[in-house]
Amino acid sequence: MPYVNIKVTGGNEAPTSEQKVELIKGAAELLARVLNINPAFTFVVIDEVDMDNLGIGGESYTVRRSKIKP
Repeated sequence: MPYVNIKVTGGNEAPTSEQKVELIKGAAELLARVLNINPAFTFVVIDEVDMDNLGIGGESYTVRRSKIKP
């Protein structure tokens, strides 16, 4: 039974409930197409990672994003 774990940033950048439904459906359909597995047996988990808990280049994502001008 396949297990898919999707990690996304949380907070203001978190996907909406509707987008999460699409991600879950899309992941299950992809595995069904590629691996010929019944989507009813595919587990999909979406984890939202707080940007303070994500680091790039020795800095938290929050700090790094604050340095980028829009």
